[in-house]
Amino acid sequence: MDNIFTWLERLVQLLLERGWGISVASRLGSSLHFFIYDIVKIMILLGIMIFLISYLRSYFPPEKTKKILERFSGVSGHIMASLLGIVTPFCSCSSVPIFIGFIEAGIPLGVTFSFLITSPIVNEAAFAVLLAAFGWRIAVVYVVTGVIIGIIGGIVIDFLALEKWVEKYVYQLQLGKQEIKKLNRRERVRLAWNNVKEIVGRIWFFLIIGIGIGAIIHGWAPAPVLAKYAGPDNPLAVLIGVLVGIPLYSNALGTIPIAEALIHKGVGIGTALSFMMATTALSLPAMILLRKVIKVKLLAVFVTITGLAIIVIGYFFNIIADFLI
Repeated sequence: MDNIFTWLERLVQLLLERGWGISVASRLGSSLHFFIYDIVKIMILLGIMIFLISYLRSYFPPEKTKKILERFSGVSGHIMASLLGIVTPFCSCSSVPIFIGFIEAGIPLGVTFSFLITSPIVNEAAFAVLLAAFGWRIAVVYVVTGVIIGIIGGIVIDFLALEKWVEKYVYQLQLGKQEIKKLNRRERVRLAWNNVKEIVGRIWFFLIIGIGIGAIIHGWAPAPVLAKYAGPDNPLAVLIGVLVGIPLYSNALGTIPIAEALIHKGVGIGTALSFMMATTALSLPAMILLRKVIKVKLLAVFVTITGLAIIVIGYFFNIIADFLI
């Protein structure tokens, strides 16, 4: 992916060295090059990916997603729910209505969680930033593992039969039927473009902060120390990354540039990506909102299952790191 943006890398280097008189070999120049280059590169890919996937998403509104899932059961239901989680809009603020709507439709609890796990982990914005930061191999493997986590998590929750730990009022609510609005091509394009403006407008601040922190790490952090304590050879690195990420209140997109800088300094790929997944799938706001519809015991099971799956995936990333880079 970086080969596509070689022109941008050289342009930024030219700006720094000839325009500002700052060598990119210096710590300051290295940090500034990382900061400017990553902002432009990520914003370009972010706009393209959000537009394309938002256009695709226009064919899968929540009401249609619910109707599709009603037709599946067993393992196929978990697979379909996790796959739909990729192309269906979801954030922590919508977790409660989506959960209630799925339960009301008779969709099994585990299938519902397969969707709720995958949807926040795998989205067009995260994929675009991953593509820009790490290239297509890591971006694709990230998507695949996100889907696998959702499928496994939902299957385990189904197997444990934890419906009794859903708040009783959820089964009594009636949200009513909602008509699925049909859109023409022009309306879909307008919707996709509006999503680009809305999502970029919502996350640009987090991205700049994340890229800024990543730039500081890239230019100033001591590589030997980071590689020693958070490198792939440390057996506890992934576990610590997940434990730190679970309670963190942060926009996951802002953590990707930080992860990029850390990996360049020798931190294990699995450690960095596990931290990102934990922040996305198990963020504090999402857990607080889910507590409104499920009891503490089920919330604890959900966090444990998803957290363990992310840890396993993290170690897997570290093992195949040579292939991904």
